[in-house]
Amino acid sequence: MSTLSRDEVAHVAMLARIQLSDDELDHLAGQLDQIVEFVAGVGEIAADDIPPMSHPLPLSNVTRPDEVRPSLTAEQALSGAPASELQRFEVPRILDQD
Repeated sequence: MSTLSRDEVAHVAMLARIQLSDDELDHLAGQLDQIVEFVAGVGEIAADDIPPMSHPLPLSNVTRPDEVRPSLTAEQALSGAPASELQRFEVPRILDQD
């Protein structure tokens, strides 16, 4: 017997903006109940000696260190720009807001 009521399934369908027939609501109530049971079962399987993790394999950050290095001056960067103002690229306005 489903612990999720037909009304609860209808409410979730309404929130998801899915139109379901009466037969579909009855059918999905049982399926969603099974899904909830399976998810609850995962919590029972988890052992206390296993730390929570977001990924099954260890991940490492592959970005380079943030170090100050020589780069273009503002004048050099803006030298090829069609328009600039206050050491910034000037682009056409796309919104009417100030």
